[in-house]
Amino acid sequence: MREILADIMTGWCGGTTAGLATVVRTFKSAPRPPGATMLVGADGTVVGSVSGGCVEGAVYDLATQVVEDGQAQLVRYGISDDDAFSVGLTCGGILDIFVEPLSRDTFALLEGVQQDIDAGRAVGVVTVIEHPDPAWLGRHLVVRSTGVEGDLGSERANHAVGDDVLGLLAAGRTTTLGYGPDGERRGEGLRVFVSSYAPRPRMLVFGAIDFAAALAQAGSFLGYRVTVCDARALFATSSRFPGADEVVVDWPHRYLAAEVAAGRIDGRTVICVLTHDPKFDVPVLEVALAGPTVAYIGAMGSRRTHLDRMARLREAGVDETALATLHSPIGLDLGSRTPEETAISIVAEIISTQWGGSGLPLGRLADPIHHDKQPSLEALPNDSRVGVNG
Repeated sequence: MREILADIMTGWCGGTTAGLATVVRTFKSAPRPPGATMLVGADGTVVGSVSGGCVEGAVYDLATQVVEDGQAQLVRYGISDDDAFSVGLTCGGILDIFVEPLSRDTFALLEGVQQDIDAGRAVGVVTVIEHPDPAWLGRHLVVRSTGVEGDLGSERANHAVGDDVLGLLAAGRTTTLGYGPDGERRGEGLRVFVSSYAPRPRMLVFGAIDFAAALAQAGSFLGYRVTVCDARALFATSSRFPGADEVVVDWPHRYLAAEVAAGRIDGRTVICVLTHDPKFDVPVLEVALAGPTVAYIGAMGSRRTHLDRMARLREAGVDETALATLHSPIGLDLGSRTPEETAISIVAEIISTQWGGSGLPLGRLADPIHHDKQPSLEALPNDSRVGVNG
């Protein structure tokens, strides 16, 4: 929803009703992840995507119907071997999509959610997608570290779901949760979709060089909040790094140590050291490798620079376990030459590390394209209310 929130708020503030379609569960090789959204406005305009084109037409029709009758629906789209090109996913995946009418009346708390997202405050949005009582469908709960707002249908459900979502919010996870009809920890009947909107993950780039400018743009494109840091004020200027959210003049190791002490480095943080100068590299890598676990630490340099840097880090007391987490020389082997090409090789390695990719051409592999864990077909729930299209 984050990507189309401005369009959502335009209709919401205007007092109109739109149809909001959200991917709530995926199975096998689904084209879009949970949380992907598509909005059908009151005037029939469409923004966003739930399948990359496979089922958008069918979802459009359903969203239009939902706006007209006000009844939210959960629908499953997939394929069958004998009819792979009917309304469904030719990629072989299965999507559960929840379509709801969205307006001031159906989600009065949405403006507060927008304010949280814009301000970078963590907020979770809970939507009831399954329940024996149709009146529960589409109800929302907004979860923050300070408490919950809204009503799913009972105090018991509000309390149980709110507690669980706090944990998901801390990890930035978007998923579905199941409960008994009244929010019981055991049982079936109530299923909710949780969208976690955490602050953007951070990318720290050390070294105010041309490669850093290109990497800042690539990092920003991927959704990172990018900081470029260098001790040399002559080079560390905002005009040289328009893609960065902030440019800091400070010794890299001192800046990183302060960020760690302030609790602003977490498991989603990416650290890229590009100076390939030992007086900058070694101290900041000492701090990075001894600090809290992060998503990625990489350092630029030739193989000779790499060997020298590893020797210096060992002399500084960094152990082999920590050194094994360092990506050096940084990036994947793409044959990169320019700063822009090198930036792509770096973010490609970051993505591969995040999702467990091999870095090899997909055409050479027989493994599933998506590396996120998906339930097997045998694990699909048998729910007569959810139809399989195609």
